[in-house]
Amino acid sequence: MQPRPSEITPRAVVENRRAWLQRAGWVTAGAAGAALAPAAWATASAPAGRPGQRPPLAARPSTVAGAPTPEAPTPYELVTGYNNFYEFGTDKEDPARLAHRMRLRPWAVQVDGLVARPLTLDLDDLLKLAPMEERVYRLRCVEGWSMVIPWIGYALSALIEHARPLGSAKFVEFHSVADRETMPGLRSSVLLWPYVEGLRMDEARHPLTLLAFGLYGELLPPQNGAPLRLVVPWKYGFKSAKSIVRIRFVERQPATAWNVAAPHEYGFYANVNPDVPHPRWSQATERRLGQGGLFAPRLKTQPFNGYAEQVAGLYVGMDLRRFY
Repeated sequence: MQPRPSEITPRAVVENRRAWLQRAGWVTAGAAGAALAPAAWATASAPAGRPGQRPPLAARPSTVAGAPTPEAPTPYELVTGYNNFYEFGTDKEDPARLAHRMRLRPWAVQVDGLVARPLTLDLDDLLKLAPMEERVYRLRCVEGWSMVIPWIGYALSALIEHARPLGSAKFVEFHSVADRETMPGLRSSVLLWPYVEGLRMDEARHPLTLLAFGLYGELLPPQNGAPLRLVVPWKYGFKSAKSIVRIRFVERQPATAWNVAAPHEYGFYANVNPDVPHPRWSQATERRLGQGGLFAPRLKTQPFNGYAEQVAGLYVGMDLRRFY
């Protein structure tokens, strides 16, 4: 049986992946890697069009169930050139064109709310908090397109346990940076700023929930949410907050950006569900970017984006038709 052209990994993807694997050497990002990365961010803010232009971020392959997917990664130029990051504009090309203006150093993340140990952590602190892992996740946008991305980071639970949340903390709230000097999209009223997202505590603590610092073995480009972002692979992409500056533990469900802007279209849970259509389009299929162009056959969307085995137990007893 011969594979279809859309099933063949592009040669450039294979060669690029080999290159960064050789560079990274599959060593854990311990003290040496952590010491290098923050300083590198200060000089690595230019838009990235191909791998090898940004400082490497070393990691080991994750052993977490569901973390590796056998699917071919989406070409780097699409991952870094086709983004939703409304702080820079509503066009997909706006982030890659404008995000290099972001100030990535100094950067600190405030961790507060219902915690026994309120913290303010800079990048050096965050990069040393836990060993870095590579996790190849599917990303499904609510708009009906998808990617496969090799992220670098560690489980968000490592940071959660470091802060020691109180028993009354039921949700975690994430605030993105809102810098009007460098983010022209903030002049728009399409969303309330700063961008806020949230997870239930058990979702935030799930092993698949990732705090990401890199992709394709390199530091995150600004347009992809540098210097750190959330990745929740079983939810639609808007749940994965970018460029985080505050993590707050709260008792009540947070008022999140898209849920506030259009509650009839964007729910708080936003689990990928092919059986629950968006009010303006079906979610039953998706277009995998980098595989065959606009006229490639659409893929069948999987419940929970293919991670049902790992996460469906979080939602036992819930009517998932209500929690779009």
